[in-house]
Amino acid sequence: MLAKLPSWYRSTFGPALLGALALWAALPPLELGPLAWIAPVAWVILIRRKQLAGRRPYRTLWLVGFLFWMAVLHFLRLPHWATSFGWVALSFYLAFYLPVFVGLSRVAVHRLRVPAMVAAPVVWTGLELARGHLLTGLTMASLGHTQYRWIGLIQISDLAGAYGVSFLVMLVAACLATMLPRDDRPSSPLKTGATAGLSSSVSHKRRQNTAGQASSGTQSSGNGLFQRVARQFWPLLPALIALGLTLIYGHVRTSGDYGGATARVALIQGSIDSELKADPNRRTEIFQQYFELSKQAVRDYPNLDLAIWPETMFRDPLVTFDQNARPPEQSNWSPDEFRESLDLAAQQSRRNLGRTAEALGVSLILGVDTANYTAAGPEYFNSAVLVSADGRLLGRYDKIHLVLFGEYVPFARRFPWLYRFTPLSVGLTPGRDPTALDTAGLMFAPNICYESVLPHVIRRQVNELARRQQDPDVLVNLTNDGWFWGSSELDLHLICGVFRAVECRKPLLIAANTGFSAWIDADGRIRARGPRRQTGTILAEVQADRRTSWYLYHGDWPAGICLAACLLLAAAGCWHGIRRTRA
Repeated sequence: MLAKLPSWYRSTFGPALLGALALWAALPPLELGPLAWIAPVAWVILIRRKQLAGRRPYRTLWLVGFLFWMAVLHFLRLPHWATSFGWVALSFYLAFYLPVFVGLSRVAVHRLRVPAMVAAPVVWTGLELARGHLLTGLTMASLGHTQYRWIGLIQISDLAGAYGVSFLVMLVAACLATMLPRDDRPSSPLKTGATAGLSSSVSHKRRQNTAGQASSGTQSSGNGLFQRVARQFWPLLPALIALGLTLIYGHVRTSGDYGGATARVALIQGSIDSELKADPNRRTEIFQQYFELSKQAVRDYPNLDLAIWPETMFRDPLVTFDQNARPPEQSNWSPDEFRESLDLAAQQSRRNLGRTAEALGVSLILGVDTANYTAAGPEYFNSAVLVSADGRLLGRYDKIHLVLFGEYVPFARRFPWLYRFTPLSVGLTPGRDPTALDTAGLMFAPNICYESVLPHVIRRQVNELARRQQDPDVLVNLTNDGWFWGSSELDLHLICGVFRAVECRKPLLIAANTGFSAWIDADGRIRARGPRRQTGTILAEVQADRRTSWYLYHGDWPAGICLAACLLLAAAGCWHGIRRTRA
């Protein structure tokens, strides 16, 4: 095995797999964060080589990427047997990012003579931005997410988002790789006759120069040693400068008192697996669990201003309707009778919400299903509602960014039978506008489920509210992660919330079914976290933050420049391929 190591290292598969394994270990569940600074070194080694070994090296890189994403996203197989197809399909798509990263970086290094320490972080960051937007977007397991516990480092997220942290980590890794000698030998140890002759000639010349080198004296020998050391280790300098400036910025941004008004908020975390929630016969049991946890929170935390339940954990739907709503075609109701029945249902649904808040004696933000009846038929929303302590419904937010195959299925409105192959009974309608819920002297901006995974979604909502003179003080994420049975998905979702808090410079509260509920301050510190797949409550003494965020107002243009560079490199690579084909 030791004899095979050199050829394994000189192959394409060996370094690619080594980097993938190290990055996987840096992510949950292992969370060996320091490995993230080393994992990309193996990929940059492949970028610097004059040629990639093997007949189909990019297919090899795709295979490694596929195995990596299958391991990272294994939790997608847990909700339902049909989601296993989505697990494989999503991994198949994401696997292309590794060969594209290596290929575009090689165009920059070998065709345009761009240093690898510049090309690698630019290409990686541009591709992460693309991954955050294509096919509805996914930023989980980003390179920068591995550093979420290093508070001083992640403060640059208010300049360039989480993409900036990924850029920094890849920059340091590329600098480390540049210090290593480049091994361009073929993977086979056999030499051709021409190669052997060339080696003999080089050895002869080296012997001729030995006498001259020996007579250069102690001083020249010392200078030569210094020059060799300087040539080998100079890439450490830009890495240390970038890391040092980042940490200085992080220290400055986390120093001082930026706090404003405060509120005492209880986060209610039940533990209801998704299949239990979907059972209509268990609705009372689900409500009882969350109601008892809320009563306990009211007892344990005096002077409570607000309690928050997770996504869809208030199981009685909220009914709303338009005055021109029409009865279904198959029904025997007249339009007046139909609207009268809707009015009764709407009043009853509001009473159910109001009585819960009145019984607890505290204002509530509840995750609830909303059914809205219109002239075109019913619409179904995934909503968050604010109910005052005296039972009034004060505001509602409908989820805007829906999850593909999780909350809607393409073409299912025309072919409803498609829902038979999913855990969904019906598709949802996206909400239209963000909402700020005013309570306890603060503005709370809710988002639901995987909206917190996408930085541009949260940024757009916050900016829209600010334009309406409703700038939120606190971000609130309501999520039901009971689909994933306590897997590493809980950790990956929580990490996304850490970066959203820093990017927007606003504290983030997470109420999650089965976990992880959390209180994250505007510096990205997890001040409190709920248990994994167990019940619990968290008291968050959340405080408005007066700091501004450059990223919030200017967005992803640094990462956008990197993506533009990727497109130019792709064009350059295609042009070179066309010229070579013609030749």
